[in-house]
Amino acid sequence: MVQSAVARQLGASQVDEPASLVARFGPDRPLVMDCGVDLAPWQIAYQTYGELNAARSNAVLVCHALTGDQHVANLHPVTGKPGWWETMVGPGRPIDTDRFFVICANVIGGCMGTTGPASLNPATGRPWGIDFPVVTIRDMVRAQAMLVDHLGIDSLFCVAGGSMGGMQVLQWAASYPERVFSAMPIAAAAIHSAQNIAFHEVGRQAVMADPDWRHGRYLEEGVKPAKGLAVARMGAHITYLSEKALHRKFGRRLQDREAPTFSFDADFQVESYLRYQGEAFVERFDANSYLYVTRAMDYFDLAADHGGVLANAFRGTKTRFCVASFTSDWLFPTSGSRAVVHALNAAGASVSFVEIESDKGHDAFLLDEPELFATTGGFLAAAARSRGL
Repeated sequence: MVQSAVARQLGASQVDEPASLVARFGPDRPLVMDCGVDLAPWQIAYQTYGELNAARSNAVLVCHALTGDQHVANLHPVTGKPGWWETMVGPGRPIDTDRFFVICANVIGGCMGTTGPASLNPATGRPWGIDFPVVTIRDMVRAQAMLVDHLGIDSLFCVAGGSMGGMQVLQWAASYPERVFSAMPIAAAAIHSAQNIAFHEVGRQAVMADPDWRHGRYLEEGVKPAKGLAVARMGAHITYLSEKALHRKFGRRLQDREAPTFSFDADFQVESYLRYQGEAFVERFDANSYLYVTRAMDYFDLAADHGGVLANAFRGTKTRFCVASFTSDWLFPTSGSRAVVHALNAAGASVSFVEIESDKGHDAFLLDEPELFATTGGFLAAAARSRGL
């Protein structure tokens, strides 16, 4: 009965039987996690696009951002919307599926088929809830590495991603340099800032303050902390945009009315937009997963794992890097990307860097940005020639 309640709330494709490929690992292949837990059994849900060549040398791993998933370049089975990075991934796109074999996996702790807090705990037969072990970016990458092993791929031609996906790219380059020929961290940083941790904490508190959170046991009790999760999403969504983008899109225009109502209804278009974003998010994402994945970002500090010196994370690497940032991104500002570039230079790595002029804010990496497409497409084409693809 618990399983059917979970399926009803999250959709059958979002629990343990997703509408995508799944790699399952038994007790003999645990995921060794930073918190000290050996997670087993566990599974990882993923999608692939294009064809793996005979040499198995053309695989590109795309890492998703905070609320993304494995559906990078196909219609989403829950929302019916296009893949979240179809501007970048597909035939003739910079990550060209006519040329590359593209893999995208839902992160550990997620809610689209990879084991996470909404999954059933095999020890109890009930959803994990907040008994699920706390996840780190390095745990996400370890899980992806086990998936890549499962697919029989020794070396990835490229690992690419933006925001939290960019964090995973950097962790891949640090943890498995011999397995990453090229890397594209976009709109990312090697450490999560105090400001970003603060934003995440506000979102988590919004979720946990919802009476229907039920100390993380809402799935068992047949409820959902929808209001709290929607507020968390509204607050986070503001950070993905720039002031110019908000002004251009909404200004102070009223929503379907000629004058203010002198109430707390959504008088302004921007209010209505944020409410819509919050309500839509609740339909596709698990509240506990939101707690776990934001926490993973908070803990990310790549230099701390290497004696406090970021360059040490890349010392001796042969991976070639393309780092990109956006001028109006105040969530992951260019200073964070420059710190990565300086560390790569100090480590003697091959690195190119571009700061792209854009007023679209952090979300620019997901949108139509011709300079981003030209830069990444050119980088991948040159790297492919070097690898004989």
